[in-house]
Amino acid sequence: MAHVSFLVVLVVVTALAFDFTNGFHDTANAMATSIATGALRPRTAVLISGVLNLVGAFLSTEVARTISGGIVDDSLVTPGVIFAGLIGAILWNLTTWLLGLPSSSSHALFGGLIGAVCVGVGTSGVHFTAVVQKVLLPALLSPLIAGAAALPATYLAYRLTSGGRRGRRDRPEAVGPEGPEGPAPTGPADDAGVPERGFRIGQVFSASLVSLAHGTNDAQKTMGIITLTLISAGVLDSSAGPPLWVVAAAGLTISLGTYLGGWRIIRTMGRGITDIHPPQGFAAESAATAVILSSAHLGFPLSTTQVCSGGILGAGLGRRLAEVRWGTAGRVAVGWALTLPAAAAVGALAALLVVHGGTAGIIVTALAALALSTVIVLASRRSPVDASNVNDDHTVAVRTATTAA
Repeated sequence: MAHVSFLVVLVVVTALAFDFTNGFHDTANAMATSIATGALRPRTAVLISGVLNLVGAFLSTEVARTISGGIVDDSLVTPGVIFAGLIGAILWNLTTWLLGLPSSSSHALFGGLIGAVCVGVGTSGVHFTAVVQKVLLPALLSPLIAGAAALPATYLAYRLTSGGRRGRRDRPEAVGPEGPEGPAPTGPADDAGVPERGFRIGQVFSASLVSLAHGTNDAQKTMGIITLTLISAGVLDSSAGPPLWVVAAAGLTISLGTYLGGWRIIRTMGRGITDIHPPQGFAAESAATAVILSSAHLGFPLSTTQVCSGGILGAGLGRRLAEVRWGTAGRVAVGWALTLPAAAAVGALAALLVVHGGTAGIIVTALAALALSTVIVLASRRSPVDASNVNDDHTVAVRTATTAA
């Protein structure tokens, strides 16, 4: 371990900080629909998701190998450049979390890394063919595939249960608050009566599978970044996979972030895109799980956020008379489009400071990122969203000033 410098340690710590933001940013991927339908209590949902994210981190390392040896040239990349890329990813994650936008943590990471590498070592350090094949194409296709799978699945679910007893809608607000976490996960029957309760139980399993798949896919991205850092520092061979301690650290960190819950984004995905009922939630989660696990097996580091959002949209379109809020869907799509270039711009700026400023540049970059992160967290407290009010409304407002009484 004599080769490990302070910069390498700083990069590893920063990578785990990104992993933490990935966890609370993407909790909504697995649990938003289950919380919105009342299938799970909010705190119970994030606890289950956190545990299964940890388990999923140990199931595969194919995505980690893609990042550590496929997107950029590990023989040219330095720990300082990786640090700059992580700064771009973290700041974009925090910004979109503040706005309640379910953007892609994966694309924030890729964008920050690509921008930093282009500035730090030149465009020759980026394997653009791999970026197109393993990042951009999956980004375009995966939400469409998930939506295309969820739409007929939702339609069939309602057709198969069309003979059930009709009653009040099984929405959490129809049940009434119970305890500090809001509504209990049981209540009056929905459009299909008793079958709705069966779908609600099924959601517990389908949401759990999404959490497992998320850990298998997303935790590996941090593993890949740390492995790339150790390779660039000469600690590991260029063909090495992530060591066990890297797998464990990444899994534990993303599970902790998941448990804390990205309530702002859970509200947008669970209530903002469409009205979600148990059959829709079950269909959306099942479609997302199939797409995510398939991509992880193939080594495609796709965005679980985009997959789950596509599944929710498809589920909304699959239920007759369901309201799809296209304005919110449009905001989410804009966030997707901006993620790569925005994170790349911040990563490039950070790389300028790190590469040309030496140790002083690294310190300035770290302090600036810490200050901006603090400002974002403080701004979020003006309009807090937590387990007690996550189902109250489908929009997230950010107040810039306190309204006079």
